[in-house]
Amino acid sequence: MKLLHTSDWHLGRALYGRKRYEEFEAFLAWLVETIQQHAIDVLLVAGDVFDTSAPSHRAQALYYRFLCRMAASSCRHVVVIAGNHDSPSFLNAPRELLKALDVHVVGHASEDPEDEVCVLADANGAPELIVCAVPYLRDRDIRVAEAGETIEDKERKLIDGIRAHYAAVAAVAMKKRAEINAAIPIVAMGHLFTAGGQTVDGDGVRELYIGSLAHVSAGIFPDAFDYLALGHLHVPQKVGGSETMRYSGSPLPMGFDEATQQKSVVIVDFQAPSGAQAVSGTHSLPECAPSAHRHPAISLIDVPVFQKLERIQGDWPDISSRILELSAADSRTWLEIIYQGLEVMGDLRVRLDAAIDGTGMEILRVKNNRIIERVLGQMHDQQTLDDLSTNEVFERCLAAHQVPPAQWPALLHAHQEILASLGEDDRQAE
Repeated sequence: MKLLHTSDWHLGRALYGRKRYEEFEAFLAWLVETIQQHAIDVLLVAGDVFDTSAPSHRAQALYYRFLCRMAASSCRHVVVIAGNHDSPSFLNAPRELLKALDVHVVGHASEDPEDEVCVLADANGAPELIVCAVPYLRDRDIRVAEAGETIEDKERKLIDGIRAHYAAVAAVAMKKRAEINAAIPIVAMGHLFTAGGQTVDGDGVRELYIGSLAHVSAGIFPDAFDYLALGHLHVPQKVGGSETMRYSGSPLPMGFDEATQQKSVVIVDFQAPSGAQAVSGTHSLPECAPSAHRHPAISLIDVPVFQKLERIQGDWPDISSRILELSAADSRTWLEIIYQGLEVMGDLRVRLDAAIDGTGMEILRVKNNRIIERVLGQMHDQQTLDDLSTNEVFERCLAAHQVPPAQWPALLHAHQEILASLGEDDRQAE
């Protein structure tokens, strides 16, 4: 049995105002072909299917068209969980209908952990896999706020809540496997930020809870899981050095900082253990034991580049020379230009437009550091909101109003709590 693990599609995301639907469509078409080529049995999508909680009609069309193609493919099951960008209610709305296509959707955490445990059957109707489909756990799902709590209290409650939630679904999964009396694997899914997780500037990955809390360690996940499919971080990576605890990463670069990063999906190949029977008979497992599939074969499949992105930085000779090289190669690259020359070039944009005229290239962003430094005196005066996080904007406001630095930590903490509350209120309103 083969699984394919992917996440963080962010359907509908734009890059400096440029829509990317053709890229998303090309990726999903490639994914269908890859699933067929590698005879994938189960597809796991670990959250952030969409970029916003109210995706455009075109983004929705891409998603549902893909699921229809999957239903007609050799892949037997698709399991989708919600990420922090997704609307739980939106993803859940068609879940009963999608079940008829063997698409299993878990949009929000449930009071009953059994609602997050899927027992998947093979072509003959026999159980072959148990999936603990844990969606993004919102603060209210795992923690009860109390007056007078310290930041450390909140962090402890969040970590304990995440640990308890995974322990509960793992217990249900092991019980179901014992009832089935079969040596079938247990796979878990999640959308969270693990301690030590690697990110890059500009990837859009943000803290999931108040401040930088709840970066969970690999040790909170039960040993019962034969594979842990995670989403949220866009860089493909292992968790705690484990081959079987992974982030698949985003399939498309979310910004120019990711332009040189090789994107991939993960194939998890479970081989039947020697002497084990598929469903019942001689291979009985105690309720607390892990399955016999402790070491699945893991391989990465590189995702092609559907739209090349490139950041060009330097002085004018550096920039113009690189543009000329790309033009000679008939490139259709999207460019970010960062001018770092000593000469003040007030006509930089005019020169750039002339340089790419008649080519297939587009310049999505220009940052003229010399003009900013010389004319305005400080770089951030020319920055847009795309350049700043919400915390950076708030810090600029504190500085502008000459708030004493000693008061900043408490005010930043309160600001982050308000943002988290507003985000959850928006999703509840849906």
